[in-house]
Amino acid sequence: MRVALFVTCVNDALYPGTGRAVVRLLERLGVDVDFPEAQTCCGQPQFNTGYRAETLPLARRTAAAFAGYDHVVTPSGSCAAMIRDNYPKLGLPEAESLPGRVYELTEFLVDVLGVTDVGAYYPHTVTYHPSCHGLRMLGLGDRPLRLLRAVKGLDLVELPGAEECCGFGGTFAIKNPAVSAAMAADKVRNALATGAEVLCGADNSCLMHLGGTLRRQDAPLRTVHLAEILASTEKETAA
Repeated sequence: MRVALFVTCVNDALYPGTGRAVVRLLERLGVDVDFPEAQTCCGQPQFNTGYRAETLPLARRTAAAFAGYDHVVTPSGSCAAMIRDNYPKLGLPEAESLPGRVYELTEFLVDVLGVTDVGAYYPHTVTYHPSCHGLRMLGLGDRPLRLLRAVKGLDLVELPGAEECCGFGGTFAIKNPAVSAAMAADKVRNALATGAEVLCGADNSCLMHLGGTLRRQDAPLRTVHLAEILASTEKETAA
């Protein structure tokens, strides 16, 4: 199969380690991964704020960048949902085939590769926050949890109020900062109550929002993307 990594803007600019982790993980599982350098923003910020005309050239560019690949894998439920749910609404013939080929990382691992034990080792106590796009739009269900439970050394603890939004929501956090901050405070309080060392998620945008709240509180909890946990091995941890 020909597989391309759609790294997303947030990861490319702020969390490149997450993209590298996806490549390490997939290659360890025998998948050849390409990185089309023509990829750019998928147009989600523009689409969500009503600028549909400005979204069109970005959607066309994204479709062209990933043309010819059997599967497109992204470590972001948010951007996967943008392409899967919203591209069909744009009416672009050149983008028609893309939504059916795009997978959020945990979907690709569980549904396409058929694995839950990816050979990871991560000796930490972890709690998992399911982001809204993955939970509600993609319907990821327990896929991320099944993958985490199979990680050797990892102690997974349940997050109270897990299905509640963290308050980021992209442009929501900019337009409604007070409400967004209050929602993040609620999520962080619940995460700290678990006693976990690591707050894990499948979207770095949400983790960025929550991580900022944690840092302002000088809280003993760090945020780590799911891909980086799944890419970890006992050899790498020992090093």
